[in-house]
Amino acid sequence: MRALAAALVVLLTACGGGKAEKSSAAPGDSLTERQRDSILAGSRIPGARGVGAAMRYADSTSAHIRATDSVTQ
Repeated sequence: MRALAAALVVLLTACGGGKAEKSSAAPGDSLTERQRDSILAGSRIPGARGVGAAMRYADSTSAHIRATDSVTQ
């Protein structure tokens, strides 16, 4: 069940990769989305561990893609 939830989070974040007209950050906010997600993942809020797991899964997938790209070049 956790793997399904992590995969869902990864898919949803991948779909939202384009530039949005409205930002969820407040004006003058100096943190990136990744930094905010890292802070959330380290909190004790219910479901926060899922955010951290999704970030690790996304990082792993990105690393595999970069490795594959470097082999094909």
